[in-house]
Amino acid sequence: MVGIRGRTAGIALVVGATLAAVMPAPPVGARTAVRCGGAADYRRTQSCVRLNQIQVIGSHNSYHLRGKEPFWSAFSNFVPDTAASLDYSHPPLANQFSDQAVRQIELDVATDPKGGRYATHRVLKVVNQPTKSTDPNLYKPGLKVIHEPEVDWETNCSTLRICLTQVRRWSAAHPAHVPIAVLIELKEDPTPDPLHLGFVSAQPFTAKDLAELDATVRSEIPAKMLFTPDDLRGSAKTLPAAIRKHGWPTLAEARGKVLFLMDNEGSVRSLYLKGHENLAGRALFTSSKPGEPSAAFVKANDPTGLNGQRIAQLVRDGFVVRTRADADTKEARTGDTTTRDAALASGAQWVSTDYPTITDNRFGTPYFAAIPGGTVARCSPVNAPSGCVDAQLERLR
Repeated sequence: MVGIRGRTAGIALVVGATLAAVMPAPPVGARTAVRCGGAADYRRTQSCVRLNQIQVIGSHNSYHLRGKEPFWSAFSNFVPDTAASLDYSHPPLANQFSDQAVRQIELDVATDPKGGRYATHRVLKVVNQPTKSTDPNLYKPGLKVIHEPEVDWETNCSTLRICLTQVRRWSAAHPAHVPIAVLIELKEDPTPDPLHLGFVSAQPFTAKDLAELDATVRSEIPAKMLFTPDDLRGSAKTLPAAIRKHGWPTLAEARGKVLFLMDNEGSVRSLYLKGHENLAGRALFTSSKPGEPSAAFVKANDPTGLNGQRIAQLVRDGFVVRTRADADTKEARTGDTTTRDAALASGAQWVSTDYPTITDNRFGTPYFAAIPGGTVARCSPVNAPSGCVDAQLERLR
């Protein structure tokens, strides 16, 4: 498979074959009547298969790095359960795209209009380490990419602009990639301060901050690369109407594109939708309930039990869905594949994991989450057209 190093690809093929063997068969009627060109017809596949008819692997908190010593050991002793849930790291975004077959990433974004809000890590006083960051980008105004400001701040790309620059450069160098989805979580929750060290918390997003978010996306991802709610809607009044009228774009139309999804619900989502109920003019799709004017994307993190059936029905109804294969390092520690297998079987277009390859798992179990068969993308087990062939979905060279 192009774009995945030999060792990783070999592992993916072996484990992927195992996954494929245990996956349940697609339900009757899950595939449409349209027939693609088959294994020998790459061009016809591109005009036959749509963006919402494939499945890819995503990474969770794609920027994240585990804390550094000596802080990490002290943190693990003080709050072992919390530390265990944060014990994962990802390589730079370009490496995830090229080496790990990741086609969906997640970025946690915090507002910092004056600059410097997240440049001091007061908890380092506890281990007698300097508290001021050496990253000059943290002192500049603008949106930052960070998990928890005072206890879990290590990142591969500290600002949204830096992260999106990496996405843009990789996409421009590999224009034949299937669409990349960027999930954005807007950080607003307060940070507990049990030791009374004067921790700062992420600030609630204002309408001005949300306008900055849209502007940053549009300035870093050129219009020719960006797929927005306006592009899906076309002449329809709402996104559900657009899906019913003309559906999602084909791979031929969407190849090389990047789309943005908002993870948040609640008040910040409502503020983003205010005056843009059908997302007209907005850069991000929001997680919305079926029937709402903005409904096209649904976040459904738990694919187990009846939730898997709900996800499958959403996929059949034309929605795109993000779900998770694992969380808080639990599956990697135990080797339990229940959630991963349910996520893949659900047909969710984006299955997010902290472990896209076996080499990411340092807990001694064989757990990781990859597309069965070792390809970058596969034909949806729920709604792909007949004749769709996994190997024809992406050819980078």
